[in-house]
Parts: sequence; structure tokens; C-alpha cells
Amino acid sequence: MENTKVQEIIEKQVLTVAKAVEDKIDDEIAALDRLDLDDIEALRERRLQQMKKIAEKRSRWMALGHGDYSEIFAEKDFFSVVKASERVVCHFYRENWPCKVMDKHLSILAKQHIETRFVKIQAEKSPFLTEKLKIVVLPTLALIKNAKVDNYVVGFDELGGTDEFSTEELEERLAKAQVISYEGESSLNPSKSSARTRSVRQSTSSYSSDSE
Repeated sequence: MENTKVQEIIEKQVLTVAKAVEDKIDDEIAALDRLDLDDIEALRERRLQQMKKIAEKRSRWMALGHGDYSEIFAEKDFFSVVKASERVVCHFYRENWPCKVMDKHLSILAKQHIETRFVKIQAEKSPFLTEKLKIVVLPTLALIKNAKVDNYVVGFDELGGTDEFSTEELEERLAKAQVISYEGESSLNPSKSSARTRSVRQSTSSYSSDSE
């Protein structure tokens, strides 16, 4: 008897949702029916302008080096890069396995997210930047918006503490920091993350600093 009542409630809820969706679709169809030729032409022109702006943005991004994962070889060039692009992901690295793992994922994301500039710089050859930005653990990603470091991804701790994290996990972390545009669903697997505790962080006291 109780199961019958529960079933009836569920059926009513489903019907209510279906009716709401149907009403919304009817309203949208009615709105389209009310459009005259001038309205349709205006919508078409607006859409063309939007597409043109998107194309212009893409061209400007590509000219700045977006779409590619490149290396900054001189510290002074770092400032030019972050000033030129609204959003930048900069990987401070050294020649070791964890940083190579990060390289692999960033190379993929650079092609998927051309709205953001992806670069790397060797920490040991950039003493001023590592001191100024307090880079201690490698790899570290400096997430930069409007020429200011807004956030960091330090080591792999936020990626499950393992070098076996997926590109999607890093992508979601960057999206949370709003340094990339991302509308996908979460690909994080809590059970997978908690099962692995091996740390791959590489620390060195030579990068510690008391500077601002």
C-alpha cells in the first residue's frame, strides 16, 4: 500500500516536470512564430557579428602564441607574456619526472584552451621570479589573470597526490581558478584520489624566500 502511494507521488512529479518543459517549449515556439522577417534578419546579423568577434579573438590569441605550449627562456620575457594575455598558466619546472608529467598534460590543454596562454620557465634559471613568487615546490603552476598571479597549483597534492592524474583533473582545477573557460562536468574520482597517497613533490631550500 505504501509503495503504491510513493509510486503515485513520483508519477505526479514526473507529469508536473513534463508539463513545465512542454509549456516552455510552447512559449519558445510561439515567440519564434511572432518574429517577422526584419526580426529574423536582425537576429542573423547579430549572430554574424558575434561569430566575427570570436574569429577576431582567436586570431589575436594565436598571434600571441596561444594554442601552443611554449617555453620562456629569459626572465624579462615573462613580464611581456603576462601583460600581453589576459590569462596565463606558467609552469615553473626543473628537469625531473614530475615536471615532465605536468608538461604532457599542459601540452594537451594548450591546444584545447586557446583562450589562455600556456608557458613554462625553468625555475633554477629564474632566481628573481622564484624568489618573488615564492616558488618552493616543483612543479608549480602560477595561474595569472590580468598580469597578476591569482592562484597556484603546487605539486600534485590537489590532483590526488600522484603522477597518474588525468588531463581532465588538471583541467577542472584550472577551471575552478577561472584561468580557463570550461563547461564540462567534473571528472574527479574521489575513490581513485584517496586510494593513492604517494607524494611526488620536489622541494629545495634554495627556492625559499622571505621577500614580498
